[in-house]
Amino acid sequence: MSLEVEDNVPDFPRGGGSCLSREELDEVRAEVDAEFEAEERLLKKRKKHSKLQKTRSAEDDLGSLFGGGINGKLPRFANRITLKNISPGMKLWGVVSEVNDKDIVVSLPGGLRGLVRASEAVPPFLQDVEKLSEMDTNFLSSVYHVGQLVSCIVLHLDDDKKESGKRKIWLSLHLSLLHKSLTLDVIQEGMILSAYVKSVEDHGYIIHFGLPSFSGFMPKESENVEVKIRSGHLVQGVVKSINRIHNVVYLSSDPDAVSKCVTKDLKGLSIDLLVPGMMVNASVRSILDNGIMLSFLTYFTGTADMFNLQQSFPSSNWKVDYPQNKKVNARILFIDPSTRAVGLTLNPHLVYNKAPPALIKVGDIFDQSKVIRIDRGLGLLLEIPSSPVPTPAYVNVSDVADKEVIKLEKSFKEGKLVRVRVLGFRHLEGLATGVLKTSAFEGSVFTHTDVKPGMVVKGKVIAVDSFGAIVQFSSGVKALCPLRHMSEFEIVKPRKKFQVGAELVFRILGCKSKRITITHKKTLVKSKLEILGSYADATEGLTTHGWITKIENHGCFVRFYNGVQGFAPRSELGLDPGCEISSMYHVEQVVKCRVTSSNPASRRINLSFTTTPSRVFSNELIKPGNVVSGVVERVTPDAIVLDVTAQGRFKGTISPQHLSDHSGHAELMKSALRPGYEFDQLLVLDIDGSNFILSAKHSLVTSAQQLPLDINQVRLNSVLHGYVCNIIESGIFIRYLGRLTGFSPRNRATDDRRSSLSEVYQIGQSVRTNVVDVSSETSRITVSLKQSFCSSTDASFIQEYFLVEEKIAKLQSVDSGGSDLRWVEQFNLGCTVKGKVHEIKEFGVVVSFQKCDDVFGFISHYQLSGIPVETGSSIRTAVLDISKIERLVDLSLKPVFVNKSKKETTNSQTQKKRKREMLGELEVNQTVNAVVEIVKENYLVVSVPSYNYTLGYASRADYNTQNLPPKSFTNGESVIATVMALPSPSTSGRLLLQLKSISEAIETSNSKRAKRKSTYNVGSLVQAEITEIRPLELRLKFGSSFHGRVHITEASDDNYTEAPFSNFRFGQTLTARIISKFNMSESVKRVYQWELSIKPSILAGSGEIEPVKKFSYSTGQLVSGFVYKVDSEWAWLTISRDVKAQLYILNSSSEPSELDEFQKRFSVGRAFSGYVLSCNKEKKLVRLISHPLLIDPERPACQEDGPTDHLSENMSFHIRKGSVLGGRISKILPGVGGVLVQIDPHLYGKVHFTELTDPGVTDPLYGYHEGQFVKCKVLEIAYSGKGTVHIDLSLRSISHKTQNQKLSALNDTLKFPVLVEKIEDLHPNMMVQAYVKNVTPKGCFVMLSHKVDAKVLLSNLSDGYVENPEKEFPVGKLVVGKVVSVEPLSKRVEVTLRTSSSVGAPSSDYDALSNLTVGNVISGRVKRVEPYGLFITVDHTNLVGLCHISEISDNHVDTIDSRHKAGDRVTAKILKVDKERHRISLGMKKSYFNDATSTETDARPSSGYTVSGDALSIGIESTPSPEKSSQAREDLDGESVDGKDLFLAEVESRASIPPLDVPLDDTENLDMGDVVNEDSGDVINLDTLDDKNKKHAAKKAKRLREQEIRAAEERLLEKDIPRDEDEFEKLVRSSPNSSFVWIKYMAFVLSLADVEKARLIAERALRTINVREELEKLNVWVAYFNLENEYGNPPEEAVAKVFQRALQYCDPKKVHLALLGMYERTEQHKLTDELLNKMVKKFKHSCKVWLRRIQWLLKQNQDGVQSVVNRALLSLPPHKHINFITQTAILEFKCGVPDRGRSLFEKMLREYPKRTDLWSVYLDQEIRLGNADVIRALFERAITLSLPPKKMKFLFKKYLEYEKTRGDDERMEAVKRKAMEYVESSLA
Repeated sequence: MSLEVEDNVPDFPRGGGSCLSREELDEVRAEVDAEFEAEERLLKKRKKHSKLQKTRSAEDDLGSLFGGGINGKLPRFANRITLKNISPGMKLWGVVSEVNDKDIVVSLPGGLRGLVRASEAVPPFLQDVEKLSEMDTNFLSSVYHVGQLVSCIVLHLDDDKKESGKRKIWLSLHLSLLHKSLTLDVIQEGMILSAYVKSVEDHGYIIHFGLPSFSGFMPKESENVEVKIRSGHLVQGVVKSINRIHNVVYLSSDPDAVSKCVTKDLKGLSIDLLVPGMMVNASVRSILDNGIMLSFLTYFTGTADMFNLQQSFPSSNWKVDYPQNKKVNARILFIDPSTRAVGLTLNPHLVYNKAPPALIKVGDIFDQSKVIRIDRGLGLLLEIPSSPVPTPAYVNVSDVADKEVIKLEKSFKEGKLVRVRVLGFRHLEGLATGVLKTSAFEGSVFTHTDVKPGMVVKGKVIAVDSFGAIVQFSSGVKALCPLRHMSEFEIVKPRKKFQVGAELVFRILGCKSKRITITHKKTLVKSKLEILGSYADATEGLTTHGWITKIENHGCFVRFYNGVQGFAPRSELGLDPGCEISSMYHVEQVVKCRVTSSNPASRRINLSFTTTPSRVFSNELIKPGNVVSGVVERVTPDAIVLDVTAQGRFKGTISPQHLSDHSGHAELMKSALRPGYEFDQLLVLDIDGSNFILSAKHSLVTSAQQLPLDINQVRLNSVLHGYVCNIIESGIFIRYLGRLTGFSPRNRATDDRRSSLSEVYQIGQSVRTNVVDVSSETSRITVSLKQSFCSSTDASFIQEYFLVEEKIAKLQSVDSGGSDLRWVEQFNLGCTVKGKVHEIKEFGVVVSFQKCDDVFGFISHYQLSGIPVETGSSIRTAVLDISKIERLVDLSLKPVFVNKSKKETTNSQTQKKRKREMLGELEVNQTVNAVVEIVKENYLVVSVPSYNYTLGYASRADYNTQNLPPKSFTNGESVIATVMALPSPSTSGRLLLQLKSISEAIETSNSKRAKRKSTYNVGSLVQAEITEIRPLELRLKFGSSFHGRVHITEASDDNYTEAPFSNFRFGQTLTARIISKFNMSESVKRVYQWELSIKPSILAGSGEIEPVKKFSYSTGQLVSGFVYKVDSEWAWLTISRDVKAQLYILNSSSEPSELDEFQKRFSVGRAFSGYVLSCNKEKKLVRLISHPLLIDPERPACQEDGPTDHLSENMSFHIRKGSVLGGRISKILPGVGGVLVQIDPHLYGKVHFTELTDPGVTDPLYGYHEGQFVKCKVLEIAYSGKGTVHIDLSLRSISHKTQNQKLSALNDTLKFPVLVEKIEDLHPNMMVQAYVKNVTPKGCFVMLSHKVDAKVLLSNLSDGYVENPEKEFPVGKLVVGKVVSVEPLSKRVEVTLRTSSSVGAPSSDYDALSNLTVGNVISGRVKRVEPYGLFITVDHTNLVGLCHISEISDNHVDTIDSRHKAGDRVTAKILKVDKERHRISLGMKKSYFNDATSTETDARPSSGYTVSGDALSIGIESTPSPEKSSQAREDLDGESVDGKDLFLAEVESRASIPPLDVPLDDTENLDMGDVVNEDSGDVINLDTLDDKNKKHAAKKAKRLREQEIRAAEERLLEKDIPRDEDEFEKLVRSSPNSSFVWIKYMAFVLSLADVEKARLIAERALRTINVREELEKLNVWVAYFNLENEYGNPPEEAVAKVFQRALQYCDPKKVHLALLGMYERTEQHKLTDELLNKMVKKFKHSCKVWLRRIQWLLKQNQDGVQSVVNRALLSLPPHKHINFITQTAILEFKCGVPDRGRSLFEKMLREYPKRTDLWSVYLDQEIRLGNADVIRALFERAITLSLPPKKMKFLFKKYLEYEKTRGDDERMEAVKRKAMEYVESSLA
């Protein structure tokens, strides 16, 4: 019998499939044997053929899966799972053998190995919470453990890419797949179930079975205390009880109970319900060749193979133990749904629900193993003596011996002891697989644990790929030989010798995570050196082999065994000088190296490729800082290699940058160098191994003694030569000797911080450094490279230039093969030579010489000195300069040089003598005046006129500035220079100078600078030269490069002079006096250091400078200054050097034209005088205005901080009553609100509508726009108790006093109307002009001035009847009228606009009221029609009475509108006169009159004449809309007498007033319940009619109570209508919980344009109203929304802030609905949509919110209604579905698509056909649409229902009423007949 054996060792790399099966091994061995035994096979061909047929048929049967008697015959073999027959969908039992971070390895039946990805092991409910990628790596190990039994299902199989014939088995542990067919009905008590722990609670665990239909709970008292359970844990439990109502299964996880519970026999149990691991009672049905067949659970049969029997060691007669019908306990091992094959196990460990113990390890050898059973032709069963109990092992026939064993029973006997090696282990069966072959005991590597780095092993190549080769050892263990290790050299593809099957010798490099890496590099395999396998083994001096992994410029990285890595620096590579690493070494090269040092803690190893230590140079020999000589050996691109001659022969290298201090010369020098050239002086910079790092820089060689080698040699403030070794963004590294390095930060590297470091410096550049800091602790040196600190003190820079030039010229002459430099001797500097004019060019004359053909001369135009020359003519010239490299001579024809040379040449001895005398007068460090003769690229040729025009040479740059653009010079320019070196051989015979521009900086760093400084003190007079003229200052230069400035305020004794610098010119010299100087830290920030003054008073003074005055300015003081900055709002001025001032645009003038040109008027440099308004001592800042202030003379100087504070008391100094100011229109308020004008940075005033223009203008706002500058006059300033200021302004062009005088005179003569300012100026019959302020149905209010308003009654609006007052008298209209009455005390004025004489027929309405008596019959005109009655105007009076609806007629009527309209003439009887309340009650019933007739109309009962306004308004002015103005109203005649009608009209109407609407019922805008009730009539669900009626009555009573409360509020307001803030304050104190009163208060304040005050009132209201009054608070919040929506800045954010606060205090749903109502009303569609989206998420259980969403979509004609409906049905509770769908259908009928509404109704009626309320609503909607055919068809369907008689009666009645409205008698009769038929049938 063949077995499938699991290889316990994963393939390489980790995660591969299992090893070759034993069948496959047999096939391979058979093929090999075939090659050697061909002859024997031929002889026995027939016999073998027949035997093979039998074997194949047996093997086919052995690997097949048989169901329970499908084919009608019993199988020969037990069911087995193999790689060939495993398929997706199989359910398997397994044991966890390995838990990794991302997967789990499961050991399966038959020794197979499966993999479970993390996503298939984690419960789905956890994957939503914790993304697998973010899940902690220990999650799987915390939920699963090795040895855990799990049920799994096969997902799919993958072919192994590395080995053909191998397959990976991918599994899932998801219970949703295993429990796919499990339902709650199947579950019974005592059943074992697996489940996930979903959450850990206090008393237990909520568990999840992978199915949504039911859940479970497991109490904690039954938990396994050994295991800490967490969410996601997989547990098993016994079903204790089932709650089928709540679909909850209660489990117990008691291990004993779980292990003993047996699955009971269930009726109708299908194979899908079988789960691996399930315990069943089984009975033996028959014995098979390799196992037994069992039947279980009545309907099922399964098999157990020989390795799953009850005995761990079944002997050869095991069949005796299993007689037919024997009862046994078994567990299901696997289920194959496709073939219905079931595998069982009787293993005692598994039956007890525990995995068998693993007591042995792969690779273990056991000598005393006993043979238990011999299976003929298959293998041996052994008993391995493991501890504490023996372990069974099976040895396949192919593993018994190295040679083929034909008959096992001959070679082995039962009970025989054998030596066995463990090959693998089946964790599920607890069975080991072994091998008895002798070769298995010989191999050094049997498992991964045997692998040791450095082992030499033999292996066979089994696969070759582009990345390398897979090699298998004799034991079956695999390893990888990477491509780079397949050869000694680097190769692109595998070598030919690596053929599959080839056996080669390898060496193990390392083993990590069971991945073995080997090498076939010959050097490594054959190496006899010690192995370096860990950092701890790296002892100093150890020599070993390694291979190079990476090559850098500074060295090589070398890899050793087990991943150990080291580094060999360049100096230890044994390279020749100037040689590149890559030229000697390459990556992957095997090298022999020596450990020089190691640090195991930091995992660092330093190596050397030289196996013997290099020579150590003693102190007597060469060291850094020594000067040596050397001969060039060769020149490479990167270095010059030399032989150094110094007490022996050594090698040295010079980098090209170190050939010269000048970068240009270094390149030339390198190109000219040839082997053999000798350097006489070279500085040893460093020693790298046996190689010297040298430098030929003249600056370093000459200063070798001063260069430091150690940090202790560095002295602070010393100046050292060095060179740049690296440049980074933050600074520059400077190298000295050895490795000593200094760092120059960016701010110390250059004088100009704007320069880029890489542009100023380059690697290898010679520099001078000034040491500014030395830290021995951190071994850091900080230096400065600024030229001001590091300029040269000698001529070494230019001296080196000429010396190197001479060397290069010599080298070039040798290369060219020409003569040496003898030609130079003919051209002595300063001497004259003869030449011929060769060519005349634009830039000068080219001269040739007869003796030197290859040398040319050049004369520039400046040196021609105007002397004419011709081509070919001979001339005598003076030599000024020689360029030896270019073989060019600079000549001059200037007489001063030519004649001087002639005189000198008369006598050579005289010449030398004179020259010595001349030069003897010159001294080193002497300063001379020189003239530029020639400007060269790097230096200047100058002459010194005072010394007989002696020639000198000066460098244009210095060490640290040679890369910067040199300063430009012109020929003939005078310069100041210092003599640095007299002519000598070391200077190439030149006089070397240093220009003052370079040497200036050096003076600043020594004592001379201090001396020069001390000569200038504060108070000194200096002669200064103007270097720059700026608008606000003069820049001056004086002394030796000292810089200063004259501030504009120091130019004249006063600051009134315009452009004080206009008379000065650039370069002009003037006299100035030093008045102050800055310290170093301040002067670093400035380019100047001295403050100077040219004030005449200071220049004429004694020189004693007074100290700066203390900051002392008084309010109102006149000061002057100059503008230095200006923008659109402010101008900034400088009053003195230290004090600044600011001037606001509106304070600069009161004329609009000047304000428009603010920036032009205040240009930079402009002088200005103003008055101090406020000052800030700390900031030294004052604020100015242009006009004088009115201040208290005793007031001290101002010291306040914060000059821009608009609440500062200084405001009163420049803004007073009567002040004329400049202003800017900030906002034009809507209606007649007027204009807000800004008059200060933070101060605004209001211009009343009557103060916008002069009298008589019909549209005062015409010509004004926001941002316009205006001239305004302060009328009044009011201060509130809280510190706020209210300012009234006027924009009228003529004064009020003048105007009133003119108009009053006209009024007396011509009765011309006037605008009055005070109420005292008014008197009856006075003609006035006014603007309409507010219009109500009672009349209107007009504005006479900013203080005086008047009322105009409706009857006084016009001589005729006014049908629509709002149209004829729009807000803002100019009207002319006459004063009727004036009450100065109450400030009430009445005006009439009528022109007829009947205006004042009765002098007082009160008298008219007194004349009326009860019982009188009066005639009048209907003024207004209301639902509750008629308002009637009594003829010949201004009185209005109310005829209540109950007094109109003796009979009941439904509507009044159909019979009476406004304007109708009527007769009525006085029923009651209330003189105190000024009310008249009238009656029009017919019974009241004997002979009179009247028009009677039907009436219906009313709830009274209470005010039921829909909205309260807050705004500046009111314009009631017609549809809302017709609200319940009380009699107005009495109120008209008292003048209370304006405010009462607002209270009663609660009209919609722009710009703010604040509906109090926004939260109930869409009461869908009312919609249904309205459309469905009086019948909704007749079964609950009484309840509905009760609810309806309760709602009605609540509405009536609300109306009564509001009417009471109005009556309260009527008694004392607030006219100012104090009265409102009294009212809110008396009614603190009334939102109505608070909102009116807000409206009043807004009418005064005080938005901030309105906000404060809203905040007060919210704090004051009792917390129990939630509705009242909500009303205020809604008003607050509207306020911010109109005035917030920006509105959207302001509303959002208020909204968030409201959510904390009120019902969030109501607040959301209120905000939604505001957005919808103001048509903010985007915000509405966003809010609705949030609401349906936040209030997803609210039917009303979902309906608002649907209503919005329908109104906007948007798609997506159906998707919203679907979402709503998922979110809403089931009991709300009917109501929601019904109301959605109604909305579709009203706003959307009726067909969609029909489909919704039809869907509902299919589910609830007996709901008559649904039928009623459906019918009502169809009736409203009016399609008669559809309506009748629906009625016909309804009356055919089988319903209770009461409901049927309702439907028939509704049908009959519909036909009555249609007026079709036949149809009516037909309905009656059908009703009778129904009655008869029901009675029958």
